[in-house]
Amino acid sequence: MASSGQVYSTAKVAESAKIHKDTLLRWLRQGLVVEPNRDRRGWRVWTENEMQTVMAFATGPESLKTQEAVTSPVSSHLPLIDWDFREAKTNYLTHGLHPYPAKYIPQIPNTIIQELSSLGDTVGDVFCGSGTTLVEGLLLRRNVVGVDANPLAGLISKAKTTPLQPGDKESLSELIDRAHRFSIDIASDDQPSLFKAPRFVSTAPRPEDRAITFWFEPCVVEELAEIRSWCQGLPTETAQNLALVSFSAIIVSVSLQDSDTRYVRRQKGIKPGDTMRRFAQVLSDNTSAVERLTDILDPQLRCEIVIGDVLQRPNLPLLDLVVCSPPYPNAYSYHLYHMTRMLWLNMDQPAFKKREIGSHRKFSNPGKNGATIETFRSEMFDVFLWLRDIVKPNQHACFIIGDSTIRGERFDNAAVLTGAASDAGWTPVARWQRNLKETSKAFNPAIGKIKTEHIVVFENKRTAVQ
Repeated sequence: MASSGQVYSTAKVAESAKIHKDTLLRWLRQGLVVEPNRDRRGWRVWTENEMQTVMAFATGPESLKTQEAVTSPVSSHLPLIDWDFREAKTNYLTHGLHPYPAKYIPQIPNTIIQELSSLGDTVGDVFCGSGTTLVEGLLLRRNVVGVDANPLAGLISKAKTTPLQPGDKESLSELIDRAHRFSIDIASDDQPSLFKAPRFVSTAPRPEDRAITFWFEPCVVEELAEIRSWCQGLPTETAQNLALVSFSAIIVSVSLQDSDTRYVRRQKGIKPGDTMRRFAQVLSDNTSAVERLTDILDPQLRCEIVIGDVLQRPNLPLLDLVVCSPPYPNAYSYHLYHMTRMLWLNMDQPAFKKREIGSHRKFSNPGKNGATIETFRSEMFDVFLWLRDIVKPNQHACFIIGDSTIRGERFDNAAVLTGAASDAGWTPVARWQRNLKETSKAFNPAIGKIKTEHIVVFENKRTAVQ
């Protein structure tokens, strides 16, 4: 039969073959069906001929379809993937809800989750950051668990993965309209003046910290205080979280901090009303994004997010797969660049600073208490020991990481992870390299721009859950 040029999703192929989608994925993992190409998002796309082949196989002898796998997807399918995903769209659904430097693209966890887990499995990300793995796991109908020491990461992840509740859309729409009206009123009241004092003064509380007056113009402080009080007054936790994440998303852009990755002060020309206007637009976009996600997600799936230090071994359910990207040592200081956000959100930034793994501040300290590559290796060894107890036997942990420069010396962090994992009883089974886009992974210029990163896969060879 000649190909029509049309392509089909995995779900459509399974439906046409009158089999469960999970059955088709199992056949792919076992090498019983030829792997199709993937689109820019990393999703499989099947041609007409490929779909007909699956349909024919589905009606063939049962003995062929139940044979044991002779190869693992780690050695058979995953090495064939173009991990660069250069043309991939990365901000679909809720992935663009909040800026978060150094996050990896969703196509990476999506591909790994498809290959190394099944429907209904539990996928964990123990450095979940802004929740990329969690969103992809839910989209692929897996239960998900995320852990991060950064309370801001936890709030973002919750907002990105939680469906809207009844009435949320209406209350958020009212807040959007309110902020928009205020932005117009405040801007129209602004007249040239010899004084710096804002025309609009909010009665809402604001953080009592010198950093607020240093990093924000007076008019911005008043508008942020008012917006925060509105967000906190919303009727449901779901609506509050989404509104506060939208509030947090604009804080650096309306501050005097240059950007998320440059902790220097500069004038941006923020005028009265601009903060309200930006909030209204971001909340509107974010509400639409979560609404689209709500329409897609299976309400039976579980998403658990733990704000905690992985070195303290937080209590998690048993995991079928781990996909994560740990902080690169000496690459970034989340506690520093998120400081103003955490102040406005009443989060304990000093406590997070002490727990943060890989912090540039910690690794750039030249004193005897300064961190070294051995610090990172020791921390990762402890993480792998903990994971060995919570990842099911013969299942996998996948780490995505790039190199680091510490005191002028370049370190292969993938090799450091491999050593730590091996010492903790894990078996290294694969390592692949991917090239980053020129605009990606721009950290502190003093330690160099990261151009490549590695995907390292380990298998838990334990024979039984302890």
